[in-house]
Amino acid sequence: MKSRLFIYVSLAVDLLIAISKFIAAAFTGSASMVSEGIHSIIDAASQVLLIWGIKTSSRKPDLDRPFGYGKELYFWSFIVSLMIFVLGGCVSFYEGLMRLQQPMLDGNEAWDYSVLAIAFVFNAVSLYTALKTFNKQRGHLSFWRAVKQTKDPSVIIVLLGDVGDMTGLIVAFLGVFLGHLLHNPYYDSAASMLIGLILITISAVLVRESKSLLMGETTSRKTLRKIVVLTQADEAVLKVKKHFSMYMGPEEVLLHLNTVFKPNLTTRQITDAIERITKTIQMEFPRIKQIFIEPVR
Repeated sequence: MKSRLFIYVSLAVDLLIAISKFIAAAFTGSASMVSEGIHSIIDAASQVLLIWGIKTSSRKPDLDRPFGYGKELYFWSFIVSLMIFVLGGCVSFYEGLMRLQQPMLDGNEAWDYSVLAIAFVFNAVSLYTALKTFNKQRGHLSFWRAVKQTKDPSVIIVLLGDVGDMTGLIVAFLGVFLGHLLHNPYYDSAASMLIGLILITISAVLVRESKSLLMGETTSRKTLRKIVVLTQADEAVLKVKKHFSMYMGPEEVLLHLNTVFKPNLTTRQITDAIERITKTIQMEFPRIKQIFIEPVR
């Protein structure tokens, strides 16, 4: 199991920041600060659900789930992505919209600036931890290509959540600063709405990726080509007719090969060949945990 320290760091950071934001909002009445507090609560709840998903996905296969529980992580990642949209983006946007109808400019901006500064430092720590884990996984891939190709949604949810946090903090700061500088409370309301739109955008990306993994993504074409070559290199095999694969979890792939064996082989020879091919594939690709080789004509 890969290190999940970045999730626990993010959870601790989100809880501390949420408390400080709501305290500041209580003293200042800032709509954007309320939105940021909601954002941090949603982030903290997201980390809890991700931790639960990771825990349940690591359970061993049993009679009820012979293929294992790996997709538990994908399910909870999808739920988290929807939470960011509904509870984070939509609520923040609605809060700002309501404040447009009843604008209010407080005189305690020092509270806002203090909390935003603290939150910025804590979020920077969380972002650094998540980005460090993400960079290890993506290797030489570009940022967005790695986001699209990742099979571990927990990393991108925390990472993009932290990116949204940092962006939201900057927007909240501008809303508070411009509101007091120009004596116009509408900047604060607009900032809250913009934070909501940022969360909705991030959620749309996460929902798309989580849904794709939940529905069943295949392993890369490059990997499949290598698997076909390895299989057809066995002395008992004529060709691989069809191949099917699906990620059951970040580190678990299911593989099915329709394989044409040479004629006149005995059942024992075919069985031995299947065992050889299975061991060869798993030595090269250890994340392929379950391999089914079906002899066909």
